[in-house]
Amino acid sequence: MPRTHPPMIVMGVSSSGKSTIGRDLGAALGIPFIDGDDLHPLANKEKMRAGIPLDDNDRWPWLTVVGEYIAAGLLEGHPTVVACSALKRSYRDLLRSQVPGLVFVHLTGSPDVILERMAARSHEYMPTALLTSQLATLEHLEDDESGILADITAAPADIVREVLRQLPDIVSA
Repeated sequence: MPRTHPPMIVMGVSSSGKSTIGRDLGAALGIPFIDGDDLHPLANKEKMRAGIPLDDNDRWPWLTVVGEYIAAGLLEGHPTVVACSALKRSYRDLLRSQVPGLVFVHLTGSPDVILERMAARSHEYMPTALLTSQLATLEHLEDDESGILADITAAPADIVREVLRQLPDIVSA
């Protein structure tokens, strides 16, 4: 019988490494990966490009699309790994309502490290000015949420190894 894996969201603020870890995690598990940024409507991208933080009215429709994408993968017979900020508990609750059994991998790190990473990269529509609003919005995983915390100061390969080490415990809980 083939081994199955849960669908996963790699979450955190911008520049925490969601895309890198999500892509590497998907490859390690042999399951598809998508960057949730690719699912944002153009209006959200334009708003962020202008340095305007998204609000819940912007995020709810996008999160619904993210959940639908993951659920469609399950209907096709495969779990998916998605990089998605999932900053608030209510956002994660919406995603779990669409995809029961969803596991969150929360990439955590100090604001200074994240700001340094943000400043060192070029992103299509995420200026460093938006980090403050993301950090203010972020609600960390709660004890009753199925998830894994990962320190972003570790090397990506080490983060993926640690997630894979903890995954069986999360799935069986």
